[in-house]
Parts: sequence; C-alpha cells; structure tokens
Amino acid sequence: MTIPFWCLFAAVALPYVWFTFAAPWRAKQFGKDLDNHTPRVQEKLLLGRAARAQGAHTNSLEALTYFAPAVIVAHLVQADPAWTARLSLVFIVCRVIHGVVYMADRPPLRTLFFAIGLIASLGIFVLAARA
Repeated sequence: MTIPFWCLFAAVALPYVWFTFAAPWRAKQFGKDLDNHTPRVQEKLLLGRAARAQGAHTNSLEALTYFAPAVIVAHLVQADPAWTARLSLVFIVCRVIHGVVYMADRPPLRTLFFAIGLIASLGIFVLAARA
C-alpha cells in the first residue's frame, strides 16, 4: 500500500481518535442525562472540552470529503508519487495537530493547521490535474 493510501487510512481513523476524547467528556457533562437515543440533539448543548473534542471529531469527518478524493484521483491518474506522498503526510500531520489544538482551545493555531492541511489536499488535486 502506498504512503498516500496509508495516510488515507489514518485520516479515516482520526475522527474516532477524537471521539475517544469526546465521549467521556460528554458523559461527564451530562452524567445520567446522557441521551444515547438522539445524541446529535444533545451535541448542541456540549460545553468546553466536550464541545471542542466533538468539534475535532466532526471536522475530521468533514476533512475526508476533500482529502479522500484527492488521494484517489491522484492515484488513478498516476500523479507524481513522491509529491503525493509528501503532501499526504503534511495533511495528516496538520490534521493531528489541528485536533490537539482544537481541544486545547487555541483557535488561531487550529485555523492555521486546518488551512495548511486544506492547501496540501488542494496540492494533491493540482498534481493530479498536471499528470
């Protein structure tokens, strides 16, 4: 399996990493009032760390919508494998840092690492377009 595909695997796993933080903080906030029947309704009531961990989880899922197609298209058109691998690694590193700074409540850093990750994904699309 190629480095970009391993990175895609990591990107798919990351939302669940962040959810392992969100779930206990959510349970701590709501206690016995935790609503497992309609959790998305209760999600809007989350505060502090629980809300930020849930945000990191959700944002990681959203990031898959542009990273996964970029990797797949680059693979299909046989874009430069070295640069595709580099940009995929940049994306993953940025997504990990993004989640950490999201939960640490550092909005400017969160935005910076989100943007760098997005640019890396766009770069993969550019590589594919040039192939």
